[in-house]
Amino acid sequence: MKTTINKLSECVGQEAELSGWVYHSRHSGKVAFIVLRDGTGLCQCVIEKGKVADDVFEQLIRLGQESSLVIAGVVRAEPRSPGGYELAVTAAQIICPTQDYPITPKEHGTEFLMKNRHLHLRSQRPWCIGRIRHTVIDAIRRFFNDNGFTLVDTPIFTAAAGEGEQTLFEVDYFGKPMFLSQTGQLYLECAAMSFGKVYCFGPTFRAEKSKTRRHLTEFWMVEPEVAYIDLAGLLELAENFVSGIVRRVLKDNRAELEALGADIATLEKIAPPFYRLTYTEAAQILTSERTVKFMAGQLETFKMQKTAIEKQIGDIEAAEKAGGLKQWQKDKNTKLLIDLRAELAELEIKIENNPRHAQLAAEFKWGKDLGGSDETIISLMHDKPVFVTHYPRAAKAFYMKTDRGNRKVVENFDLLASQGFGEIIGGSVREDDYQSLLDRIGEEGYKPEDYAWYLDLRKYGSVPHGGFGLGVERTVAWITGERHIRQCIAFPRMMDNVCI
Repeated sequence: MKTTINKLSECVGQEAELSGWVYHSRHSGKVAFIVLRDGTGLCQCVIEKGKVADDVFEQLIRLGQESSLVIAGVVRAEPRSPGGYELAVTAAQIICPTQDYPITPKEHGTEFLMKNRHLHLRSQRPWCIGRIRHTVIDAIRRFFNDNGFTLVDTPIFTAAAGEGEQTLFEVDYFGKPMFLSQTGQLYLECAAMSFGKVYCFGPTFRAEKSKTRRHLTEFWMVEPEVAYIDLAGLLELAENFVSGIVRRVLKDNRAELEALGADIATLEKIAPPFYRLTYTEAAQILTSERTVKFMAGQLETFKMQKTAIEKQIGDIEAAEKAGGLKQWQKDKNTKLLIDLRAELAELEIKIENNPRHAQLAAEFKWGKDLGGSDETIISLMHDKPVFVTHYPRAAKAFYMKTDRGNRKVVENFDLLASQGFGEIIGGSVREDDYQSLLDRIGEEGYKPEDYAWYLDLRKYGSVPHGGFGLGVERTVAWITGERHIRQCIAFPRMMDNVCI
């Protein structure tokens, strides 16, 4: 019976046939072990000499990593095997034998893996992240489709800036300048006046000259827009939305989260209500003695963790040098060392950055936008996501509604993910008054005629409305614990590195 690895629980005691690739293998005397992957999971296949033809046994023990084959046998429960089941092999057909696969269990540098991304996607970490990303995207669509929103596909070519013009990619559009879209928001506002609740979901482009681990030049964003909503309503919508995504991943992808070492206990706390701070309160926190003590404590924690990991690495290397380890122990140590060294490198970056981030926080001035380090500090101080609302008017986009009770700020928010991951959502109530919007367009130096259609929305049946944008890759990074956003999309586009 043909089946897939994720359905082996239905086949215990029966003969089953799997089609896949060799993830890794080992053999000792008359027994060989192949861990097979088929896109749905991993399965250990046990091949005993005498249970298969001798020539098949000899061929199987010589197969290299990523050789493709069809393999059959009896399914049996085995808690020690990946996925909890294994295959007692009775037959196999080799499709494409492979040798010298370039991505081995040893540690590879980021540049090498990005250059070989077409192969790296087969490795366990990107596979787990890709599965979780799939769930996140499905959860996004289900949330909006099940809550009365209409999908509206907004243009990728646009003549109007939604954010700062300095981060637009300009293209030649039949001899005229156009831009790759940064947001579908302005178009969604038109659609919201027709359908009430709408969303768009697609690729977004930012020509931002940043090489940080949080930035991509091409990423995916979902943007809802709602007529007749205020800031409180937007915050409630956002926290229900994010909580629903996390619940779905915990339900469908717990095994992948465990394989990635994600902080499942923290994810299980993600439920409304989220914390709420105004920008002014956040600024006060950043410049407080509380933050000084917090950052000093963080630094000491990082140093202790670094010492512990260095000792663990030293112990493993000493055991390897002493010899006498079985092959499965060597394989386990190889993987563990890769993970530990990656964690060590991350801690070294944190230790190096901590004093600078503490100084930036201490020197923070009201009126500046929150920077990445500021967001990291605020989110590290909370065990659930944090809304920061009412940013300075001068620091934000022209379309955000000026707070009528304090004209120095706008009715907007950023949602900062917990564990130091920073912003995953940015949104606002939109300016719905014609003259106020016209004044803001002028202040920004934009041409009113370029926004004539946008201004029309304030002339003909204007209503309070607002929305937000959630970045898929940042959300996946937060849920999985992946610190480098480039790992959260199959083929990342970055300022200094275009993957294949």
